Amino acid sequence: MDSVMPYVLALVPTIGMATLFYFVIKSILEGDRRERIAHAKWEKEHQLADTGTQSAPLTTSDDRTGGAAPDITAR
Repeated sequence: MDSVMPYVLALVPTIGMATLFYFVIKSILEGDRRERIAHAKWEKEHQLADTGTQSAPLTTSDDRTGGAAPDITAR
């Protein structure tokens, strides 16, 4: 056991730094993921606010002929 202990003690700082590195990188990636979700939500809210003030164009149920009545249920 005395011959193994110096090797174990030599590996402890490396294992400790690897563990610290893992948690730092994990928190960075989770923060980035949350930021992307928040940014997408913010963009969607602003896009809905911008399009909500404008009236939606009327579309026809058959756009090829143009002879059909406007479809007011479709958006």
